[in-house]
Amino acid sequence: MIALSLPTAQAADNFSYTDEQFADIQMLRYQVPGFDQLTLRQKTLVYYLQEASLSGRDILFDQNGRYNLRIRRAFEKVYADYKGDRTDNDFRAFEVYLKRLWFSSGIHHHYGCKKFHADFSETWLRNALQSVGASLDEAIYPVIFDDSVMSMRTNQKDGDDLVLTSAGNYYAPGITQAEAEEFYAQRKPAGDPHPVMMGLNSRLQRNEWGMLEERTYRVGGLYDAALSRVVHWLEKALPYADSPMQERVIRKLIEYYRTGDLRTFDAYNILWLKDTDATVDFVNGFTETYGDPLGMKASWEGIVNFKDLAATTRTEKLSTNAQWFEDNSPVDARFKKEKCKGISAKVITAAILSGDLYPSPAIGINLPNSDWVRRDFGSKSVTIGNLTAAYAKAARGSGMGKEFIIDDQTRQLVEQYGDLTDDLHTDLHECLGHGSGKLLPGTDPDTLKAYGATIEEARADLFGLYYVADPKLTELGLTPNMEAYKAQFYTYMQNGLLTQLVRIKPGNNIEEAHMRNRALIAHWALEKATQEAKANGGQPAVELTKRKGKTYVRVNDYAALRTYFGQLLAEIQRIKSEGDYEAARNLVENYGVKVNSTLHKEVLARYEKLNLSPYKGFINPRYEAVYAADGSISDVRLSYGEGYAEQMMRYSRDYSFLPDVNE
Repeated sequence: MIALSLPTAQAADNFSYTDEQFADIQMLRYQVPGFDQLTLRQKTLVYYLQEASLSGRDILFDQNGRYNLRIRRAFEKVYADYKGDRTDNDFRAFEVYLKRLWFSSGIHHHYGCKKFHADFSETWLRNALQSVGASLDEAIYPVIFDDSVMSMRTNQKDGDDLVLTSAGNYYAPGITQAEAEEFYAQRKPAGDPHPVMMGLNSRLQRNEWGMLEERTYRVGGLYDAALSRVVHWLEKALPYADSPMQERVIRKLIEYYRTGDLRTFDAYNILWLKDTDATVDFVNGFTETYGDPLGMKASWEGIVNFKDLAATTRTEKLSTNAQWFEDNSPVDARFKKEKCKGISAKVITAAILSGDLYPSPAIGINLPNSDWVRRDFGSKSVTIGNLTAAYAKAARGSGMGKEFIIDDQTRQLVEQYGDLTDDLHTDLHECLGHGSGKLLPGTDPDTLKAYGATIEEARADLFGLYYVADPKLTELGLTPNMEAYKAQFYTYMQNGLLTQLVRIKPGNNIEEAHMRNRALIAHWALEKATQEAKANGGQPAVELTKRKGKTYVRVNDYAALRTYFGQLLAEIQRIKSEGDYEAARNLVENYGVKVNSTLHKEVLARYEKLNLSPYKGFINPRYEAVYAADGSISDVRLSYGEGYAEQMMRYSRDYSFLPDVNE
């Protein structure tokens, strides 16, 4: 059932955070508190920047699969114009498939990466397409209906050719993993202290002579039509920049889109992280590499936001003490930064989400990703306050705590301190975790290959876990006492060992980097506790235990659990700093991938009774510019009432700039 919120930005009292459910997805809404308090100049800047963000929408669809745009547009034609029975099983299954396609920006699951199974018949689809005057190439029907064709968007299975078996569109068909790795290995300059993130903004393809070459994402290159529109809106935003530095940031980003030069991208990142004065901020472009099986090529994403001044005092306490946290980290001194530079952190209010941040966004961001830029200039971290609030409010009364937390005492602990320590863990993860440590001289940032993303996320998570339990946080006024951290420890272990399994289909392993990271940490700590208990006698610090036939996490010694987190953090930082591929592979494959089928079956059965969806995503608010007689913007209106399908069809109408085929 769809529960729409009231249509205006002022309708806060009756705001509904939950919306429709389909497949394994629950749609949510988020508010944008404080937008009305922005100046007209800032509202205008938000409007132009959100137009720039949404203009890149088609890019992610194409990056996620070479047939996605063709399938999406043909299916949208059926959705809009079909005159047949919209209540029959085929149409209902088709509608769910299309909503999943919108949600994932393609035909593969946004998190698990496995291709959707079509529950409508091929005959029905052919007839429906014909009835609305649409068609698909014959080669596309097996892509939709044959589960063995292009089955995984991003394959991470050890032993497979990760490039050949991934359906993502970062490499042209037929290119092997060995070829791709050799192509980039040959082009890396030895001893470069400022290496670009090679391959970040390009597709690798063959030229007419069969040799490999890059086709760069830029104006005049690959994705020209969409990037030209992005640049158009960035140019409109320039006169409204929120600080002199931000004007330089936008100009440099435009230059990067026009040239595709990765050294210009580094220069843009340096300017962006130095801009700490602007209230309105944004990320726009090819940023994260989770979608590439080799962890090199970046997907399109965008977010426009503004600073939550009150909540930012929390993150500023962390960033101003960054050197203390670095110095007191349990990692080897060889891997610590002698001087933490340029670390800034803030809590933001998201105004719009796009690309790989929409509709299922991160709740924290730490950028830039370049190791040398972080080393020499620092990083900028954000926690997205209005999204964490929306998740928390939508989860109230879900029944998860009652079903999966071991006892009333622990439930009360989580209810009292869970939201606080979740936010603090996110702050520590983004602000200090990703910004901590250093590579040893000569270590290639890409050495860990397909395991790099999981190791990096585990490193940041462990940093947050270790320090959320530190007395320093109580000293800084961030935690009320030395009991609060236990809520985070319990829910993290519960998630890594049990509840995140609700996202996995029976018989499957864990594929996604963040899920692998959580499983790795939780299973490693569980094994460590079990081994120590056997060696020393007594109870393990953490264990899985049965009560009335149900499995629960029980933590017997929170202090010991913190010690384990510190030990694993030290090892994972060593792996990162030294580029120890084999150690990374062993950790991820042994602790982060495999699923206990018996336990999995139990967890799924318990979860099914709660009638919940394991994945959540957001419907964006809508911004409409009000124009004065002279053509200038006199106001920007914010509303929340747009339905999910309505929003998707509008985006496809207003922000569809790429051709069907981009090859």
